[in-house]
Amino acid sequence: MTLPEVAVLSLGGTISSTQAEGDSGVTPTLTGEALVEDVPEIAEVAEVSATSFRQMPGSELTLEDLIELSVEIKGRIDGGARGVVITQGTDSIEETSFVLDLLVDRDTPVVVTGAMRHPDLPGADGPANLLASVQVAASEAARGIGAVVVLNEEIHAARFVQKTHTSNPATFRSPLTGPVGWVSEGNVRIATRPVGSRHVVLQEQTPDRPVALYTVGLGDDGRLLEQIGRLGYEGLVIEAFGVGHVPSIMAEPLESLAREMPVVLASRTGSGEVHRETYGFTGSESDLLERGLINAGMLDGPKARLFLSLLLQSGASKDEVTREFGRWSAG
Repeated sequence: MTLPEVAVLSLGGTISSTQAEGDSGVTPTLTGEALVEDVPEIAEVAEVSATSFRQMPGSELTLEDLIELSVEIKGRIDGGARGVVITQGTDSIEETSFVLDLLVDRDTPVVVTGAMRHPDLPGADGPANLLASVQVAASEAARGIGAVVVLNEEIHAARFVQKTHTSNPATFRSPLTGPVGWVSEGNVRIATRPVGSRHVVLQEQTPDRPVALYTVGLGDDGRLLEQIGRLGYEGLVIEAFGVGHVPSIMAEPLESLAREMPVVLASRTGSGEVHRETYGFTGSESDLLERGLINAGMLDGPKARLFLSLLLQSGASKDEVTREFGRWSAG
């Protein structure tokens, strides 16, 4: 029987990290080919081609890297790949998967995975995660659900998944929904299919449109806000308290910024939606929305920042940005 073709693109990270003699810690050294060769069971699942697309920690990846990666993925899919697996550092997996979900407009499974324990540690989880990811990428069940993250044999939709612990192998969770599926004895089970996919179309040459991410804290006086425009940012995401609140002293500066650039209101809690009309005090969610801020809906701060960045790079106007963010609230 002919096995499906799956492309594995390695970006580095813990899953590929080893410690050379004399070094103080591990660094990404293993190639994509080496990762696949270390899991012989993969040969029973798919015909795999492995490539090292990048070789760096997850914390070093940029949006430009991911835009280039999305082009490579679409090329592999159009060239016949049944699925694509990305291996990378877990620091930014939730962001990578979300960007790929927005940029890769194909039904073909795109799976992002990594490891919490590097290959030199007892109980290294990279091989099991890679095998499960290839199983998901090769499956018919995972078609059409968008980019997903697979670790610990759980399948998480890119728009919901978050890293929730610094070192626990069970770090990846989807607080709003739970995993959309799982892998059991090599079988891929999809229990929930996300609806309302979003895609952003970029031109071949996309200008850099930097977006700042600002987390509000107790007693914050907002003095940093006046620096946002001066530093060259063209958009801002505010991670506010609770359902979308900031200290009252920040309301007017945010209103002024919203006249100059898109300012998106997200919650720093990491789960749930920003409200619209529950509270009415100065600095409340309804007050800030009336002042021109844009509701992030269910998107947390890091994902709202990436969505806004891509929308600006696509040439979207402020009205179009507002409408696109509104679609996340509409389901």
